[in-house]
Amino acid sequence: MKLVLGSGNPGKLREIGALLAPLSLEVISQGDLGIADGPEPYDTFLENALAKARHASRATGLPALADDSGLCVEALGGEPGVHSAYYAGREGGREERDARNNELLLRKLGQKRAAYYYCIMVLLQRFDDPRPVIAEGFWRGEIARAPRGANGFGYDPLFRLPALGKTAAELDPAQKNRLSHRGQALQKLIGLLNEWK
Repeated sequence: MKLVLGSGNPGKLREIGALLAPLSLEVISQGDLGIADGPEPYDTFLENALAKARHASRATGLPALADDSGLCVEALGGEPGVHSAYYAGREGGREERDARNNELLLRKLGQKRAAYYYCIMVLLQRFDDPRPVIAEGFWRGEIARAPRGANGFGYDPLFRLPALGKTAAELDPAQKNRLSHRGQALQKLIGLLNEWK
């Protein structure tokens, strides 16, 4: 079965594709099909994920999978939250934005560093599916004092897992997929697929 991923983010495609490969689900990025990212105008993760899935399905005629996720820092009232990708502005490419986002986060933080990644994942059979399959995942940790590691993307070099003594960017991809907010949401979603088919 073929699914379109409502994202052009290559990091998300790698992670989600690896997790769905054992189910014989082929995941294609909307970017690989020449479809631009859809708008994310909402203030909630759920509404943005639904909008992205509907956009991808409408444009391709395929079932669509989309997530909305972000880093939530308790001392900052949940920032950057739904604005994680563009926390420090929309200028530049993905890597440049990631670096600016991380710098801004470190400048804003004081001593309290508790944080969590949140992900909500939505699967639609068609763009107007009245019964989307929805699953969520949380990954708790803290913000490191400085970036460490070369794996992952976004805030991964700053997202420290105290029990492991590593940041998310220091984990190998398989370990990250088992532990992460996106991996947790996708595992829950996989558990719901039998009802969906």
